Amino acid sequence: MNRVTSTDYDSPVGPVLLTFVDDALVRLDVAHGGLDRARAEIAARLGVVPDPDPAPGADLVRQLDEYFDGDRQAFDVPLDWRLVRGFTRAALEATLEIPYGETAAYGEVAVMAGAPGAARAVGTACAASPFSIVVPVHRVVRADGSIGEYGGHPEVKRHLLGIEGAVRDAGGLRAAG
Repeated sequence: MNRVTSTDYDSPVGPVLLTFVDDALVRLDVAHGGLDRARAEIAARLGVVPDPDPAPGADLVRQLDEYFDGDRQAFDVPLDWRLVRGFTRAALEATLEIPYGETAAYGEVAVMAGAPGAARAVGTACAASPFSIVVPVHRVVRADGSIGEYGGHPEVKRHLLGIEGAVRDAGGLRAAG
């Protein structure tokens, strides 16, 4: 039987609930509605209440600290994709190819995921990502370069892109350098 655990993480963008099945991350939830609500949502999705245990999440907590300090560009954590199906997974995997500090438009990610013309579906996939931050859906922007809503929290997306050196200019976002 799989062991489901959770770890609370106090990030610069708000409280985060890290949930693991065994040693694989099944969900990283920036808990805008609070940690209790995030725990209830993941319990409903998985059918089990995660045991509070910081041990499985310790390495990811360290990596997140490094990321928020500007010292990490990619995450090295096993992912449990059980909450992701079909095109959503292809789109999320495609976002892993967007280099740190750069952005790609929803339509570009659709092409990368093998479904040209599925830009709206990419937006839906990004909004449904259970791996926020670790799978860089924040690097996906509108065709005009504007950042979009990011689950109703564009300030979080702006903060993450700021860490990565993507800066706002008149035409939208561009890689700094």
